[in-house]
Amino acid sequence: MGSNRQSVIQSEASSSFCGKQIKVLCCLFLLVNLISCGIKKSITHIPDVKEYSLETPKVTQINDTTFSYNQNFLTKNKQQLWELYIKGNPLQLGYNNGALTQSLMQKQEEIFFSKVEGFVPSKFKQRLLRGFLKWYNRKMYLNVREDYQVELYGLSQYSSDKYNFIAPKYLRNLYLHGAHDIGHALQDLAMVGCTSLAVWNENSEDGDLLIGRNFDFYVGDDFAKNKLVEFVEPENGIPYMSVSWPGMIGVVSGMNKKGITVTINAGKSKIPLTAKTPISLVTREILQFAGNIEEAIAIAKKRKVFVSESILVGSAADKNAVIIEVSPKNFGVYRVQNTSKVLCTNHFQSEAYKDDLKNQKHIEESHSAYRYEKLQELLQEEPKLNPEKMAAILRNRSGLKDEKIGYGNEKALNQLLAHHAVIFSPQKRLVWVSSNPYQLGEFVCYDLNEIFSDKGIQKNDFSKSGLNIAKDPFADSQEFRDYQEYKLINSKINDAIDHHEILADDFLTHYQSLNPDFWKSYYMAGKYYFYKKQYTKAKKEFETALTKEITTIPDKRDVEKYLNKTLKKLK
Repeated sequence: MGSNRQSVIQSEASSSFCGKQIKVLCCLFLLVNLISCGIKKSITHIPDVKEYSLETPKVTQINDTTFSYNQNFLTKNKQQLWELYIKGNPLQLGYNNGALTQSLMQKQEEIFFSKVEGFVPSKFKQRLLRGFLKWYNRKMYLNVREDYQVELYGLSQYSSDKYNFIAPKYLRNLYLHGAHDIGHALQDLAMVGCTSLAVWNENSEDGDLLIGRNFDFYVGDDFAKNKLVEFVEPENGIPYMSVSWPGMIGVVSGMNKKGITVTINAGKSKIPLTAKTPISLVTREILQFAGNIEEAIAIAKKRKVFVSESILVGSAADKNAVIIEVSPKNFGVYRVQNTSKVLCTNHFQSEAYKDDLKNQKHIEESHSAYRYEKLQELLQEEPKLNPEKMAAILRNRSGLKDEKIGYGNEKALNQLLAHHAVIFSPQKRLVWVSSNPYQLGEFVCYDLNEIFSDKGIQKNDFSKSGLNIAKDPFADSQEFRDYQEYKLINSKINDAIDHHEILADDFLTHYQSLNPDFWKSYYMAGKYYFYKKQYTKAKKEFETALTKEITTIPDKRDVEKYLNKTLKKLK
């Protein structure tokens, strides 16, 4: 994205959040507490569910990883992806989803809120944050379809009681569907370095439309363990599939039975004054009710969003793809001319945003334009794509001209943090979903023609294993194991800096050897030495960092700032 949306999760981001954003939240809450007359109605609102028939699900456990209720199933495949099939009216969909995924959903909630507690350890600040969220989300329910609220209500009946101190179950589920947007808005998170592309005609091997995307949303490895591939047959609208996590009814990556696809990529946002429609519910509505590009545009145009987002929409009916670019005060559609490919990173391209200063600055200073150029480079090298070649692009870890830029660099298409990657073949109704780790595991193929056929599906019979795309060998390499160790050590260095702990020089040398091409390996060592007042060593590390491919202009300025402070200390 989406968000748009390296993350709310990496330790540097969390300390930044605590140090700056919580102060903002506290001030905002103290101010708005004086004018919060609209809060009471929003926190007591419950959707009217009386018009919907409901049969409370009685789940049968077939084995440790397979559960069923009537025609609804949850199972775990050998690639460790959870596969969910549900059908019914909005209330029944919510209940069926919650009953089948209850333990998974509660686990995701625990992981998410433990992260929040890690960012905001102070009980006082947690109370302020809860108050701010109630105020900030006071208008969300007015901007979410009633049937989606009903579905969320049904789902929320299976939420844990553990977090009722944050908000009641239904309200908490509603808030969580705006978490991506809120995080994006409050922090302009680098939790969103998503990349997507579509090719057709002369740019695909068989001429058909082919779409690929990396969803670089990272809330820690634990959050990404239980990926959920959902197949939904709503009572009204078009059956669709999506890839996300337990407890999510919105869509970040998905395709419907008519061959409409949606993926979201975050753009540059101002901090809005109130939450409105979560972007994942806008894309859910497109999948459920659109059969072509114009219908998708009409749906997106009528919804009030509160962050900036690019929605890449592919269409089997149109054999084309466009990017719908939405923001709180603007709307544009990017259609390519005289070419059969469209590329999307994290900046806007339509005429509507041509003079948008925030977007222009984002292009100049972020890593979005670099990844866009890398996509262009790879498509020149491989002008006709098939699913396997698309997977190779999504897994690419190098910089421009195959430069080594370090693992985890946001300038890479594969930043080694993606929640998932997906490949769509809309005309064939085929979709490939990556398995752990990141987008390196086997891509599992699903055929929506079969899954949503009249004969239905059988338990443990979701995928088309003969069409799967093989695991990336890098996932079994020593380099990948080194990167995993690097991530663990990186957090230890952060802790050492924050708590004035002493690290051995050989510890830092080993740390850098695990990811030697990444600028941050030297920047972190430089910061450690700087705060230990070992300025000669700090100077060397900052100078080395500046020889590497630094992710963004603000990052480079930060390194230069530390180097200048170090040089002054050495005078």
